[in-house]
Amino acid sequence: MTEKVSDKITKTKEEWQQQLTPEQYQVARGSGTERAFSGQYWNKHDDGTYHCVCCGTLLFGSDTKFDSGTGWPSFFAAADRNNVSEHTDTSYGMARTEARCARCDAHLGHVFPDGPGPSGLRYCMNSASLDFKPKK
Repeated sequence: MTEKVSDKITKTKEEWQQQLTPEQYQVARGSGTERAFSGQYWNKHDDGTYHCVCCGTLLFGSDTKFDSGTGWPSFFAAADRNNVSEHTDTSYGMARTEARCARCDAHLGHVFPDGPGPSGLRYCMNSASLDFKPKK
């Protein structure tokens, strides 16, 4: 399940605000975080794929989703590593790895080294940054 990131997407603040709900904008464009156990996908177990809410890029498959107990949707691998970029985040006095959509630079969440095998990673994502598409 791969889908390559094509051309970068750049929009103005106003264009993003017209496209997204206030919560989606605050999280995806403002690097915010939704409250634990509040997002629509943290407890979703349906088969399908998760895409960037801003640009539609494929990010994760339900086959890599797991219950991390954190209250956020968690995945042990991206559908295509080229679609998720990683950046150092030193906000709040700690060093973390931020995950962003490689195509439009939307904030998705953070990546931690405490996930299950085979990767050992936990992509701890915000539901507000994701759009679920059920398997057909």
